[in-house]
Amino acid sequence: MPGPMEGVRVVELGFWVAGPSAGGILADWGADVVKIEPPDGDPFRGLFLRGLGVDVPINPPFELDNRGKRSIALNYAEPRGREIALELVDRADVFLTNIRPGALDRAGLDYASLAARNPRLVYASVTGYGLTGPDRDRAAFDIGAFWSRTGIAAALTPAGTDPPYQRGAMGDHTAGITAVAGISAALLARSHTGRGQLISTSLLRLGIFTLGWDTNIKLRMGASATPMTRTKTPNPLISCYHGSDGRWFWLLGLQGDRLWPDLIRAIGRPDLLDDARFCNLSGRRENCPELVRELDAVFATKPTSEWAEMFDREGVWWAPVQTVDEVIDDPQAIACGAFVDVPLPLGQHTEEILLELGYNWDAIARLKEEKVIP
Repeated sequence: MPGPMEGVRVVELGFWVAGPSAGGILADWGADVVKIEPPDGDPFRGLFLRGLGVDVPINPPFELDNRGKRSIALNYAEPRGREIALELVDRADVFLTNIRPGALDRAGLDYASLAARNPRLVYASVTGYGLTGPDRDRAAFDIGAFWSRTGIAAALTPAGTDPPYQRGAMGDHTAGITAVAGISAALLARSHTGRGQLISTSLLRLGIFTLGWDTNIKLRMGASATPMTRTKTPNPLISCYHGSDGRWFWLLGLQGDRLWPDLIRAIGRPDLLDDARFCNLSGRRENCPELVRELDAVFATKPTSEWAEMFDREGVWWAPVQTVDEVIDDPQAIACGAFVDVPLPLGQHTEEILLELGYNWDAIARLKEEKVIP
């Protein structure tokens, strides 16, 4: 069955993750995505191998975000290479990039220049810090622009502890999804107006939105959020605990007063239901350390697998804290389509793409001699 982007041509000029992850989703949806790479390739191609310190023929992170694409190796910094890049853009529906704005300006690949050539073009920009402002050309990865600068790392760091380290590409992948949403909306608008437009997303704005509750409370009320721990939380019924086997789980009692009786039945402690310290939301907040100690003692009597059965029987809302090893075998994750098939690694389709543009083999040979293509 054709995907919703069937027939849409995308030219991607993107390195690392944030831009390419959007291209991978568009390819999943049926778009023809052509990735322009410099002659020595996207720098992310070799990073995984160097990081492992071993010689292996695969790069799972790179393959994930570049699935389903075709690649053309092109020295677009040179005039002849730039001409070929522009020929690709001329016939494209979408130009997707996460290159810094200043570099695109210097290469003549900015929005104004490309829109003048192709008024129907949707130009999708994914940046670290946005298209305007003093830091628009500052180097950025998501661990800086999304995790560190936006307040997320600080919000998750209790006093006296080190900031937690972000796993790879958490902000990048979310930025890729927002770019796809913007591209979809712009293509819909084009179907009515006949014209493309500029859409942009940035890791900085995305991170601020991700932490939007804390940010908006500060803006509206002047109150600063502080990092929470298990014994310092407004609601100890939405927190983590572990069974006698050390396996962690999260209680999800956001509506504490409604769900408190269900938890009491599950743990077999009816005395706590009448305990004045814990009988309502405010009491549980004020006496959070005491309640956590009580619950820790109860949960230490049985393994988490037994608590899981009791929780489900009594309607307690909860979730296991799983490792990646467990997630990939989780039947619900499999059933809901969380995993996609990643085709063979992104290869080089330079000659195939040039032939589609109308170049013959003699012209392709000359481009090789001129070092425009490898």
